[in-house]
Formats: sequence, structure tokens, C-alpha cells
Amino acid sequence: MPDQTPHPEHSGRSLTIQRVDPILDTGVLVTCPVQEADGRLPDRHSAYHDNISPPLKWSNVPDVQAWAIVVEDPDAPQEEPFIHWMIWNIGGQTNHLPEGIGNEPRLLQVQDAIQGRNGRGGYGWFGPRPPAGHGVHRYYFQVFALNERIQMGPDTELKELLNALKARTIAKGEMMATYEAPTEQ
Repeated sequence: MPDQTPHPEHSGRSLTIQRVDPILDTGVLVTCPVQEADGRLPDRHSAYHDNISPPLKWSNVPDVQAWAIVVEDPDAPQEEPFIHWMIWNIGGQTNHLPEGIGNEPRLLQVQDAIQGRNGRGGYGWFGPRPPAGHGVHRYYFQVFALNERIQMGPDTELKELLNALKARTIAKGEMMATYEAPTEQ
């Protein structure tokens, strides 16, 4: 029987990670401890439910001074991938983020990390919220190991952050999660 699941239109732009060439060939292994076996993010992380950021873990890289994370949905029906999260200047000795990071632009509890604006205009995490009937969307959690901190504020746009990542990335890695709009009951 053919797959009759509606498939989303895709944005036309490459993901951030595809536009950054790291200094080293070493990859960064990225995992989400709460991700379900089929790759789906639990409901509590979606904007349909609690809209809290998921916990993340990643492998370490030598000489890393800071980390940056960009989460994008390339299946959004728009020209650019939808930005779900931009956070940078996570301390180099850190190899994880706990669940439920606040949505403040500057995070003291995460060693002075900075969060940029998501695709909805707020700071921090904005969870999956694919349109109903649009099918399964993919969410790419892109982690960048940096050789120095990024001196940019929370109103930095992704294109500016991308240029900073291009100049500072030692190694990179990604994890993909999925989510589909809940069905009406």
C-alpha cells in the first residue's frame, strides 16, 4: 500500500550546519536522552504542549572554548528553514544542557550563554508546531564546537551568527528529531 502521509513542502535554503566547514574533521556526537526510539520528540517539548527545551548531550572536542546550537526545521512551508533555537557561548567545559532552559536572552545558569530570537520572534526555544495535516517535520539540532566565544548580542540574526560560526568552528555535529501535529480527538 503506498504511503499516503502528507509530506511537507521544503524550504529552499540549506541548514546552517551545511554551510559551515569546521577546522577539524572530528565530529561531535549529539544525543537527546528523551527522544523516542522512532526519533520523535516527546509532546512536552512541542509548542502544542509545554514548549520546554529538550535535554541535549554531546561529545567533547579538544581545545573547545564555547559551544553554539542552532535548531532548524527545513520542512517549514517557507523560503528559509524555521529557527527553533539559537544559543551560543555555552562554556567549553560543558557537554550537555538540561531540559527546560529558560527563554531569557542571557542565561546565567548556563555560564552566561546567549539565546537569539527564534522564528516566532521570542528568545530561546520555540518547540515544534508543524501545521495540522502537514505531515512529519524534521528538526535538526546542530552543535558547533568553537575556538572562541562569539561577541554578539541576543538580537543577532542567524545570517550574522552563521558568519561567526564559519570563522570559529573547530568541529560540528547534528541530531535529527521528528514531530507531527497532534490529531484532533
